Amino acid sequence: MKAEPKTILNFLANYFDSLKDLFDIQTSDNLIRKERLQEILKERGEEILPQLLDYKIIRKIGDDFEFRDTYYKLFEFILNEFRPLLPETIQKYEQSISVLFKKIREGISKDKLILGQRITDLYNEIKEFSESVEKNTIRLLNETRELKSNVEKLDYQEKVRKASFWIDYYITPLNNILDISHSESITNKLFDLSNYVNVCRLNFEDETIRLQFEKLYTFLVQTNDEMLRQSKMLTNELLPLIERIRTESIILTGWIEFLKIPYKAPLPKVFKVERLYPYSNDMYMNAKEYLEQFAIDETIILEDPTMLSDKWVFNKDLYKARMMDQLPMDSFFEWCGLTLRGDYEKIETDKFFALTALLFEEGISIELEDLNDRQLINTSNMTLRVPKLKIARYGIS
Repeated sequence: MKAEPKTILNFLANYFDSLKDLFDIQTSDNLIRKERLQEILKERGEEILPQLLDYKIIRKIGDDFEFRDTYYKLFEFILNEFRPLLPETIQKYEQSISVLFKKIREGISKDKLILGQRITDLYNEIKEFSESVEKNTIRLLNETRELKSNVEKLDYQEKVRKASFWIDYYITPLNNILDISHSESITNKLFDLSNYVNVCRLNFEDETIRLQFEKLYTFLVQTNDEMLRQSKMLTNELLPLIERIRTESIILTGWIEFLKIPYKAPLPKVFKVERLYPYSNDMYMNAKEYLEQFAIDETIILEDPTMLSDKWVFNKDLYKARMMDQLPMDSFFEWCGLTLRGDYEKIETDKFFALTALLFEEGISIELEDLNDRQLINTSNMTLRVPKLKIARYGIS
């Protein structure tokens, strides 16, 4: 019989210390040996192995045990302890994202149910990719800071080896994955994908699919910002820090080796005697130049900054109501010009085109009597030659 969710959560809280110890063991050894499990539970006087199995927190692997993936990831998240993934493991998302993107484009006008599922799958793949990159960056940052503070008391040669290892196998390859200028990077693929999704979210006829594209596009914009932040962290913080650790350690290692056998090589001229003064040799000329800049009076004119006008926001509901009140009308574009001139004393081009969007509203009919019958509308920066459109409510004049 399956336990209640609250029962499992209470169990995790009550025996958190033991579970954390088991998590640390699996993180270190990739497995929880039976002897180590018994040792941990015996030290704490806890007989909880049956519950661990019944609640499906751990499972047996031969005579040993391991956390189920769901609970292992839960402890990773809670403790902020993530196993670093090799960049080639993260790179697999480039293939899965590309395949789903291709299938979406090929099936864009086919079965809507399949298309919607593919959009959902693509969203989940991008989310997993983003989370993997974030976890790796957190882990690499922690490792680098521990290496700098030398928590493990490593000698200089070991620090050089470890710093080189992190750079060659994790930091540099991961940075290439996030480099948008690299044609094969995943970030570059996401940029192309976002352009395609942006068009679909605006033009797709089915509302359900259009909303899915809208959600995917919003997430892609957010992911792009996050990838940029992670890339900057790798480039501006992690890589310089760990390179400095490696360089300093190489210099110190070489100096220590030289001191061990100082007569094996000619002594380099390390020290140079210099005589320094508490003031600069150029102090007189610098002071003279500084004072001369105040010897010439200059006329200074202060002007009030030009007030920036507020950005105009098109109130579609207001103008639609005004249009509907005046239906039927013989010339829609003439009404647009008169309305703007009455509100703002002039017809601005951007506002004029904003009003033309009312043609696509429901509840009106549009009739073009004569294609050759044109009229001129003078806006703030151009003259428009527009047809004469008759507008009526629901087609009733």
